[in-house]
Amino acid sequence: MADCLFCRVLSGELPSKIVHQDERCVAIEDKFPQAPVHLLVMPRRHFESLNEASDADRDLLGHLLLVARRVAESKGVSSSGYRVLTNVGADGGQSVPHLHFHVLGGKKLGPKLVG
Repeated sequence: MADCLFCRVLSGELPSKIVHQDERCVAIEDKFPQAPVHLLVMPRRHFESLNEASDADRDLLGHLLLVARRVAESKGVSSSGYRVLTNVGADGGQSVPHLHFHVLGGKKLGPKLVG
């Protein structure tokens, strides 16, 4: 989708700091980090949010979570702990309409959620 910020990142039109990429997804460093480690894991295929995923997407969704674990390990936060979350819709705090998972760590995380 030409007007989707993350689709533009995925196509290489917009620069990003890639920490992982494969045929199904890309993980990048967040440009506005909320923690010392703040990565975004997104599928190459456009989904507006988790609401658009179906049972047929089970393998892809599992892959995204396993990549979240791998990038947390690669950034050295797997043993101390990290948070993985996705925002869905305006009330859920979603600001970019492309499914993505936040991976946050590198400090003690409080109850405040990423906006």
